[in-house]
Amino acid sequence: MPAKSPGFTILEILTALVVVAVLAAIAIPSWRNHQLRVQRADAIAALIAVQEQQDGYFGRNARYADGAQLTAPKPGGLGLAGHSKQGFFEIELRRSADGLGYLATARAAANKRQTDDSRCVTFTLDQNGLRRAVDSAGTDRSADCWR
Repeated sequence: MPAKSPGFTILEILTALVVVAVLAAIAIPSWRNHQLRVQRADAIAALIAVQEQQDGYFGRNARYADGAQLTAPKPGGLGLAGHSKQGFFEIELRRSADGLGYLATARAAANKRQTDDSRCVTFTLDQNGLRRAVDSAGTDRSADCWR
């Protein structure tokens, strides 16, 4: 009788592969959802930066800056980029007609994978600190997205 050689049978290898595939099928989508939630902080930080710069601008000019002044260098503008620091969101700024109000908006950048985040598509922040966020259907998700 020949000696039994050490090693794995094909059945053992296939069983291990099935277990790894099942674990990957569970873990990868969960990790991606976590990554999308973490990247929402990029939008929040960008909007807070706009708010801080707008407060200073208002103190100097007795009115808020408009969208054209978002990227304009200081002191005539806010000196900010038109996107969030990590580039996951594009930033827009609209000023009210009287200059006493504004709405800053962060939308997922088209060239980034953040567009996969259908729960928090658009973030907004106004001169009163009112924070809003909506999903892809336009439903208010402020409580979920701004945490």
